[in-house]
Amino acid sequence: MTAPDLAGLATPCLLLDRDRMQANIDRMNARADELGVRLRPHVKTCKSTDIARLMAGAEPSAITVSTLREAEYFAAAGFTDMVYAVSIAPQGVERVLALNARGANVQVLLDAPETAREVAAGAAAAGQTLHAWIEIDVDGHRAGLPPDDPLLIDVARMLHEAPDVRLAGVLTHAGGAYDRRSATELERHAEQERRRCVRAARNLAAAGIPCPEVSVGSTPTALSARSLEGVTELRAGVYVFFDLVQAGLGVCGIEDIALSVLTTVISHNRAQRRLVIDAGALALSKDRGTAEQALDCGYGLVLRPGGGPPIPGLRVDAVNQEHGIIDLPAGLEFADFPIGSRLRVLPNHACMTAAAYDRYHVVDAQGRPLETWARCAGW
Repeated sequence: MTAPDLAGLATPCLLLDRDRMQANIDRMNARADELGVRLRPHVKTCKSTDIARLMAGAEPSAITVSTLREAEYFAAAGFTDMVYAVSIAPQGVERVLALNARGANVQVLLDAPETAREVAAGAAAAGQTLHAWIEIDVDGHRAGLPPDDPLLIDVARMLHEAPDVRLAGVLTHAGGAYDRRSATELERHAEQERRRCVRAARNLAAAGIPCPEVSVGSTPTALSARSLEGVTELRAGVYVFFDLVQAGLGVCGIEDIALSVLTTVISHNRAQRRLVIDAGALALSKDRGTAEQALDCGYGLVLRPGGGPPIPGLRVDAVNQEHGIIDLPAGLEFADFPIGSRLRVLPNHACMTAAAYDRYHVVDAQGRPLETWARCAGW
């Protein structure tokens, strides 16, 4: 039955279980302590100052961002130590320098000599010191330089010799971890991430180029690593909410997922035994990250509005822009889900799902609304 306090919410909307979220935050904090590294939370998942303060501590401290809009939003809230962990586009340098002129320390990431020259020229023209990281490719997932690529030394030397640039260190994201299918594979991937990024730092040191920091991170590898010897900093973000992809990887349980989408049943397709809900592709995202995992969750697993475990056999099977389609399995009837009734959907990819919304409706363990938290959007 729909909780009275939820009945007044327009759907679709985001619900955030505060207790589950805090437990997830505590778990990652303990993990960083256990591994002996500094945690720099990635706030691209939450995009909220209320949540970032819980992740990073009451006093704004070091965070990771993935857009310059995030950097501007968090700087306005008092966060100063930020790594912009996407290769900086040349036109973005001016925005970073403008933020830093107002008291922030937004550090940039790059992997190309062309970008190094742009960063050096921009810093010199502004008369500012700009900190830059070099991205390392540890698994062929996307951007970055392999640790033994001679270009790594060339780019590092350009930064090291630029009067207004400080080489902060090397940084990687082991995105290939999402292709792993067992705890053993994840552990091996975490070790590969550590070993290759540390090797990059050692190669720089051997070339006479100081490399103060070694930053690694993804939620699966952070929770799977046996050791982070040689690493100084750990970055992760989706752990704050977790999602069905993380559960499929085995790094959390479905019961740990703190984020869900509240939706309304808007139609019954009796001929095809389908429920239609008002959460479609824009509300849930079209991410199908669980499709290759042991449990294919469609576009999200379905819960009762008050929470609890997923309803057996129920998932969002198809989406259009504003419609979600749920096939009714044997044993469930339309009478169980009247038009106007509410459901919750757990997301495959929390970052992608949350991106469509401008706020969180924070709820307690019983699904009762507590407060509303804003989030930023854009680039």
